[in-house]
Amino acid sequence: MKLFLTMLMLSYSVSQVAQPCACCTPEHRQFDFWIGKWEVFNPAGKKVGENTITQVQGKCALQEEWVSTQTGTSYNYYDPTDSTWNQLYLDNQGTKLKLKGRLENNKMILWSDKVKGQNGEYRNRITWQTLPDGSVSQKWDIVIANGTVVSVAFDGVYKKKN
Repeated sequence: MKLFLTMLMLSYSVSQVAQPCACCTPEHRQFDFWIGKWEVFNPAGKKVGENTITQVQGKCALQEEWVSTQTGTSYNYYDPTDSTWNQLYLDNQGTKLKLKGRLENNKMILWSDKVKGQNGEYRNRITWQTLPDGSVSQKWDIVIANGTVVSVAFDGVYKKKN
């Protein structure tokens, strides 16, 4: 009986150690540059908000908590079935944004599906990239079918909080 219990405990211990990490691929780590506590500034250098990005669900997703004149939350995750990053953003003003994209040339670029607006169809494109000083830029462009940026919804630089 002691031998059986010893074998059972050893088997349980090995199975606990041998469990692979579900989200430990290099692709799952592509957006880790955004993790942290940030102060966010517009191009003129005025602080426009604060943002906290944390790993959640066993490092399988990033959760964003945005605080400004409104508050918002996003969930970001890598989907290995189609090799894309995905974001769902919701805020307290009713904004809903669903994005999909990839890391391209050291920039995370996510796109919405087509949206019907007053002046025709457009897509949202949000681009994040690490800057030489370690800060992160985020630019949200409104893009029409021919690829022309018709407006910028947001342009910010994330600087780590001390």
